[in-house]
Amino acid sequence: MAYLNQAAKKLPTWPLYVVGALYPAWLLWQGLTGGLGVDPVKEMEHALGEAGLQLLIAGLCITPLRRHAGVNLLRFRRAIGLLAFTYICLHLLVWLVLDVQIASQILADILKRPYVTIGMAGFVLLIPLAVTSNNLSIRRLGRTWHRLHKLTYAATLLGALHFVMLVKGFQIEPLIYMGVTVCVLALRIRPRAFRKVA
Repeated sequence: MAYLNQAAKKLPTWPLYVVGALYPAWLLWQGLTGGLGVDPVKEMEHALGEAGLQLLIAGLCITPLRRHAGVNLLRFRRAIGLLAFTYICLHLLVWLVLDVQIASQILADILKRPYVTIGMAGFVLLIPLAVTSNNLSIRRLGRTWHRLHKLTYAATLLGALHFVMLVKGFQIEPLIYMGVTVCVLALRIRPRAFRKVA
C-alpha cells in the first residue's frame, strides 16, 4: 500500500481534467451523430447528471479509503470535485437550454416538481464549494473551509434523492446510488461518533 501511495503522489492531477473534458465532448458528438437514440437531449441530460453524481460519491470515498484501506488519494479530491460540479452544471444547462427552453416553465418546474426542487437545492449547495476550491480560500477560511465543505454530504445525498425521485416506477439503479451514498456517509461519520462516546 505504501508503494501505491508513493506512486499516486508522483502522478499529476491535470490529466483528470483532460479526461473529464473529453466525456461531455464525446456525449455532444454522439448526440449530433445520432448515437444517443431518439431523444439525445434527455440521454445527454441523464448521462451528465449521473456522471456528476458518480464523481461526488467518488470524492466522498477518498477519506474512507485512506482511513480503512490506507489508500491516500487526497491530492485528486479537488479535481474530482470540480469535475463533478462541471458535469452537474452541464446537466443543468442541457435541461435549461435544450430541454425546457421556456424561462417561465423552468421556474414553474423548480417550484412545483419536488425532484427538480431537490436537484436545484443540491446544485446550490455545490456552488460555494466550487468557488472555494482553491489554495487561497483554504488559507483565508482556515477551519471554516473544512466546515463549509461538509456541505458535500448534503449535496450528494440530495443528488441521489433527485435521481430516485426522477425515475418512473421502481428501478434498482437509483436505489443503488442512494444506498452507496448512505454507506459512504456512514463510513465518514461513524468513527467520529464513536470517538465522542469513548
